[in-house]
Amino acid sequence: MNVEQASLLVLLAAMLILFSLDRFRIEVVAIGGLLAGFLLKLYPADAVFSGFASPVVITVVEILLIVQVLAQAKFFDGLAQRFQSAKWSNLAVIASLASITGFISVFMNNIGAFAIMLPATLRVGTVLQIPRRQLVIPISFAALLGGLVSLIGTPANLLVSDALTKATGQGFRFFDFAYAGLPVAAAGILLISFLVTRLFPEADEEISGPAPAARRIVAEREIPFSSPLVGIRLSDCADSFGLQPHALIRDGSFVFGSLAKSVIEPGDTLLAEGADSVFSDLEAGGALLAPAHPNGLQTDFARIEAVVMPESTLIGSRIRSLEVFRSRGITVTAISMRSPRIEGRFEDLQLSIGDILVLEGTRDAIAEALDECECLPLATQPSAGSSKGSWYPFAIFAAGVLLPAFGVLRPEIAFAIVVFALAVTRFLNIRQAMADINWPIVIMLAAMIPIGTAVQTTGTAEVVARWLSLVVPISMPLAGMAVLLFVAMALTPFVNNATVAIVLSPIAIEFAEAAHHPPAAYLIAVAAGASLDFLTPFGHHNNTLAMSIGSYRVSDFLRAGGPLALLGYIMTVLIVAAVWL
Repeated sequence: MNVEQASLLVLLAAMLILFSLDRFRIEVVAIGGLLAGFLLKLYPADAVFSGFASPVVITVVEILLIVQVLAQAKFFDGLAQRFQSAKWSNLAVIASLASITGFISVFMNNIGAFAIMLPATLRVGTVLQIPRRQLVIPISFAALLGGLVSLIGTPANLLVSDALTKATGQGFRFFDFAYAGLPVAAAGILLISFLVTRLFPEADEEISGPAPAARRIVAEREIPFSSPLVGIRLSDCADSFGLQPHALIRDGSFVFGSLAKSVIEPGDTLLAEGADSVFSDLEAGGALLAPAHPNGLQTDFARIEAVVMPESTLIGSRIRSLEVFRSRGITVTAISMRSPRIEGRFEDLQLSIGDILVLEGTRDAIAEALDECECLPLATQPSAGSSKGSWYPFAIFAAGVLLPAFGVLRPEIAFAIVVFALAVTRFLNIRQAMADINWPIVIMLAAMIPIGTAVQTTGTAEVVARWLSLVVPISMPLAGMAVLLFVAMALTPFVNNATVAIVLSPIAIEFAEAAHHPPAAYLIAVAAGASLDFLTPFGHHNNTLAMSIGSYRVSDFLRAGGPLALLGYIMTVLIVAAVWL
């Protein structure tokens, strides 16, 4: 191993660690790594920003633009009424919703599919009284499974196809991934639909072990004079009232001292954390004052929950700075946080992906604000009727999908035509849509491409393959592919799937050459492993959102995702070996 190869391995290891820590913005880590690679002379100056001109990045941007249009065409809102009239079992409804999500994810990115189906799914759950915990994980996992099926289902598929093009002169066709992806997706959707009805039973069934915790929120409430909390020490709030106190404010100043010595007085303001039902009960009983709102008497006044999406402009902002709500008379009354860091008062809380805001204001104002800041409401009203025009964007997109599917045009050209058609027909405002794109993901992807290329050009992939050949018989038909699939599945819970595909694709090609096998088989395994991400709530944005929305524990992902990951691993190895080797 030479100095260049050692430097690249150290750089990759450092970047993977920083990505997994999730303490720095992914685009900052990626750009820092890109510049470090140039300073280490891993690629020339004219290759530093070559990733931004990559067909992979262009296709991802086009899909993100298209998804913004499709997400607004809410003709899936009528699903609740259709399921209600069909009188299906809960298992059939869950499997159907997951199947629809998986189908949508075949043709767009996983987050887009999840965002389109989530409001409709929650509406179905409300109408049919299906527990939310039985619905959210299946559609999150189904969106990931659907991405296994097509070239554009996930950026990882586009990246391995680009690697195959560079290695052989021809990439994967649009549905080449479906040979393995479709059976795995179908079996996985059936399995997770069955599992959730057993793992998350309804409240009136017998449950072995402790019941799942309700969603916990953080809120700041005033103590009225007649409240039973008056005279209670903060240390007794948890046992007596189910509240975990974080701060006590009196006359605008913090009350300092130990919890055992701080006593609540009338007129104090309490910043506390607890189940949302606990706050509701205490407010109803007069123990806490519900937040006053100037629009509370208006007929269209609403209390709506909304989740902070990965592309939201609110990420990193503090509640006090949310002018998008304040300017419209909307109050943030509570927040459910994935990992609350409570320092200061309620207005000092900082938002992150997956946080759920409880908003009060007029319905139209909230809808307008959520659209502007890219947050997703967790409940929708049933549609009065679907507009005929809502089908047009899907028809245009379907036509665009057929072009690369039949080899007529390359994906980036076909979807450029779709973007143009949507803009001409005024379904897409390109200027506004470009501002709403999740640019950190795009920048990260473009910055990682030159680094991934360096893995091949510096001979690092060959070195890694040679090391692994000393402990794994990679010349055997299944061994090398099985190892790559395992490594990809092990990395993707901690590193985004695009990075996994970029790093492992050159190594997969070296494996194939060493074993004298077609590289397509190994690259399919890498792409599949990068998307079989079910074991943690932080490996993929969909799972992060699902954890917040469904009030899951980390262990719930292991219980539900473990069998699914094992099934996906076994099926992928066997099918890829049968079809591609």
